[in-house]
Amino acid sequence: MTQHQLANSIVNAILQGGEGFLEGTMAALLPLLWLLILALHLARPYMVRTTQKFSLRLGADLWWVIYIMIRDLLLAVVGIMSVMYLYPDVVLADSLPIGGSLATVALFGVLLVKLLADTDNDPRAFRLVSVLLGTGSALYLVPTMLGVQLTSRVWGHAWVNVARALTTKTDPGPAVALCWISIGAIAVMGLVALWYSLGAPEHTTVSQVRYREV
Repeated sequence: MTQHQLANSIVNAILQGGEGFLEGTMAALLPLLWLLILALHLARPYMVRTTQKFSLRLGADLWWVIYIMIRDLLLAVVGIMSVMYLYPDVVLADSLPIGGSLATVALFGVLLVKLLADTDNDPRAFRLVSVLLGTGSALYLVPTMLGVQLTSRVWGHAWVNVARALTTKTDPGPAVALCWISIGAIAVMGLVALWYSLGAPEHTTVSQVRYREV
């Protein structure tokens, strides 16, 4: 092996090791982040009651703005981290929960609902977001606990097969199929978001005219 080949091998090993470490770290953090965004979403009634306890309007406004900022920022972070489930090579290379790609679809659905409606003032939009977050959390956490975390445990032959079916690396066929289905669903939601965003200036102008007339 020449010096150039040795250097290339070392660089490739470092890159592959770093990629695997990053993907494994994100996969390990996502269950906690899913629980956190679900808890923050369901904590909205408590946050609303807490704002009523402030004697100063400034304190109530700061409390509410900080809550909204943390909640929506975590949604964006989880969405960015979940993009790795849309890459078939990553899904096949790592032991990931098989529902991760569908959970990503649910999360992008939450972001789309937040774009189209005011989820803090529209009860129907709030319930829809609650259903999507609950479904996404279940799709991610159940395969993680019963598949990824228990693949090395011996709970009988039948249970080992179930655990393998819930892990992308040991059940590649359905994992890749769900990955492509998720990509298609997110692409459709992206087109809907693009259509709404292109019409947003028109909606804003109509709203301002109606407000001036009132």
